[in-house]
Amino acid sequence: QVQLVESGGGLVQPGGSLRLSCGGAGLSLDYYAIGWVRQAPGKEREGVSAISSDGSTWGAPSVSDRFTISRDNAKNTAYLQMDRLEPEDTGVYYCAAGPLAFWLRGNYNGMDYWGKGTLVTVSS
Repeated sequence: QVQLVESGGGLVQPGGSLRLSCGGAGLSLDYYAIGWVRQAPGKEREGVSAISSDGSTWGAPSVSDRFTISRDNAKNTAYLQMDRLEPEDTGVYYCAAGPLAFWLRGNYNGMDYWGKGTLVTVSS
């Protein structure tokens, strides 16, 4: 079964760090831009960060100085390192794979594959 497999969510105090991972099962991620979209309670989903197949990155202004996205094509996995977490970062983080242009336009409905989501809770 082709799917994106996520891991790394959890509970962390404000100012702490978490690293999310997203791997392709039955799917090579080499030719996709990979990223994360999050949805906080009562809010619309929001693009967080994405990385293209050649390593170009994009990040939402609210996280670009705190979150770092990377990928390891040999491991068929992308990572989102989240530092200096804030309560406003709380939400379900979904990994997705699709064309870079869609990420840049915020066209998340156009993503080819989605993970099931992992919950990130930032609270003291």
